[in-house]
Amino acid sequence: MTSPDAEQGGVAGETQATPEDGAPRPEERLERAVRAAEQALIEYEIAVETFRVEVENFSRLHHQKLGPMYARLDELDAQIAEARAARTGDPEDRRKAEEARARVLPMPGVEELFHGWMDGEGLFPEAAAMLTDQPVRPPQRVRPSDEARKLYRELARKAHPDLAQEDAERARREEFITRVNAAYARGDEPLLRELAEEWAKGPAPADRRPSESEELYARLEWLSARKEMLTLVAKELEESAIGGMLRLAPDDPDQLLEEVAEKLLADVSRREQELAELLA
Repeated sequence: MTSPDAEQGGVAGETQATPEDGAPRPEERLERAVRAAEQALIEYEIAVETFRVEVENFSRLHHQKLGPMYARLDELDAQIAEARAARTGDPEDRRKAEEARARVLPMPGVEELFHGWMDGEGLFPEAAAMLTDQPVRPPQRVRPSDEARKLYRELARKAHPDLAQEDAERARREEFITRVNAAYARGDEPLLRELAEEWAKGPAPADRRPSESEELYARLEWLSARKEMLTLVAKELEESAIGGMLRLAPDDPDQLLEEVAEKLLADVSRREQELAELLA
């Protein structure tokens, strides 16, 4: 290990190294830049993947927990509009009642056609899981636990495909990280621990060989392009409706679901009271 004094020019009585007697190769500075860029990209990918998991989990749990409340509100709106139209007989009120009822009716034929595998919004997650041989295990929370996040970050740093130099090693890492991502999306701590043990027992990656300047520059260009792509993905997630909701509660997105549920329950109660007054 080179001492700080040596790095700053040596101590009295010592001569500075020259290219002829063992100074660092000209490519070493570029190599350090590549290594730093690789680590920065991995950290950025971890952040983007974490946010993607939260967006997808929030979207699914939002639909599971709040979908029935939204459906109840739509049904109450239709009943209120129909009751008002029946009371007034006004053509405009009847038109509004028909529109409100139409919003409640599902897209005809879709669920029957696909035998419960798809509705008007697309393929059910359970059906997609069956088609891709993935286990049907819905997330328990919007944000995986702190322990799951810690395990995920450690595995992503160690096993990231971008750290591979050979095609075979890259393929092995890509397959492994796919399983890590799936376990993290479900917040499956036991499986993440098993994967950590599996990786620890696996073949150690080969030592990195010195790269030529041209290869290092090409690597930097690839890393830059990859970061630009991830930036677009992150922007799309942030600008999505669910991403916007998550920004309202960055510290506790699960609590946000509970707050929205409370508001919807209050809205349902008000609608039910309004309907009862119209029918009285």
